[in-house]
Amino acid sequence: MEAYLLDFANLLLRWLHVIAAIAWIGESIYFVMLDNSLRPPKADEDKRKGVFGEMWAVHGGGFYHNQKYASAPAKLPEDLHWSFWKSYATWLSGFGLFVLLYMANPSFYLVNPGSDWAWAANLSGWQANVVALLFLLGGWVVYNELCKRISPNMDRDGILSLAVAVMMVVVAYLSTQIFSGRAAFLLTGAVMATAMSANVFFWIIPGQRRMVKAMKAGETPNPLDGKRGKQRSVHNTYFTLPVVLLMISNHYSFAYSHDLAWVIMTLFIFAGALIRQFFVLMHAGQIKPAYPAAGVVLILVAVWIGAPASGGGDATTAPAEASATTNAESGEPVAASGIEAAGHAEQIIIDRCAQCHAETPTYDGFAAAPAGVVLETPEQILRQVGQIKQVVASGYMPLGNVTKMTDEERSEIANWSP
Repeated sequence: MEAYLLDFANLLLRWLHVIAAIAWIGESIYFVMLDNSLRPPKADEDKRKGVFGEMWAVHGGGFYHNQKYASAPAKLPEDLHWSFWKSYATWLSGFGLFVLLYMANPSFYLVNPGSDWAWAANLSGWQANVVALLFLLGGWVVYNELCKRISPNMDRDGILSLAVAVMMVVVAYLSTQIFSGRAAFLLTGAVMATAMSANVFFWIIPGQRRMVKAMKAGETPNPLDGKRGKQRSVHNTYFTLPVVLLMISNHYSFAYSHDLAWVIMTLFIFAGALIRQFFVLMHAGQIKPAYPAAGVVLILVAVWIGAPASGGGDATTAPAEASATTNAESGEPVAASGIEAAGHAEQIIIDRCAQCHAETPTYDGFAAAPAGVVLETPEQILRQVGQIKQVVASGYMPLGNVTKMTDEERSEIANWSP
């Protein structure tokens, strides 16, 4: 019952996280589009009022007229709209999910026993949790310091962008060395997501509050507050697509179980940023197909790097019919294929994998088989043979090798031809 309730809490929290993320990202993308779609006002009255740009739009059977002021408008309404709760709800629900799933079972989900770094491979559960939290905090601190030191007055943002790009390559590499594959992708995305939400909390909203306070007091707002908010908002929009991809990547072991997972991750991050750049420029009236084309090239490179070696099993391999041939010397029948020939490999899978992948898992913390994959009978195993071979050969499964699968057993499954 406890595992069931935890799964239900996971479902509800994940639902909240997705809803909040859709709302935040949608609003963020809308305002970037709005900002880049503004045109100089045509009415003299609007120009005198200080209107910097305007956009007319039609949606839902109505017409909308958006205007942006370069400085303080004559009067601010009391019901001024603020955009921040969606950001905070997204981060808090995402962190709650991380605690509920990963930090509640760190030996299973966080620890990377196959790491080349002995200290990482030998982390205990609580140590892995501490390192994960420090990883998130350290990512924000380094990113924030880069912004403050390289472009404090927003006059060297190009160099800053390069520095942040290098930082993300380092983050991707470190995450795959320290944490298990799935957690590494998730935590790299979480570093970016933490920076996004922290930008809102520490810079964008406080700067906007100071601007509003100055305007209500009849004072001139500090232009750096607006520029700094714009800088961090631009960073957030380029983080968006990579973060979404990294958050959904835990369903695809071919990416995070590869020896060069950090390279695949980096290619995805840069591809997402390039594709986002195309839409940012498109809203400004510039069509630059080279950006998405470059993003597609990076994705294709990731596909090439992550491709399995030739000769591996096909994920759709159907179980072969059991057949027999006769040994020419002894005359004894020899099983050629099917369940009779593969019985030992199947038994290894049942012994090492069915604790979790069962109709009623016996491993603590699971109310149902992960991803709905049940591996309790030879028939069930043969239906999943291609995927089993891939995740076992890569070392990703069993997670954290909690069932102590040996290298010999892993090799037998990888070379199994049912």
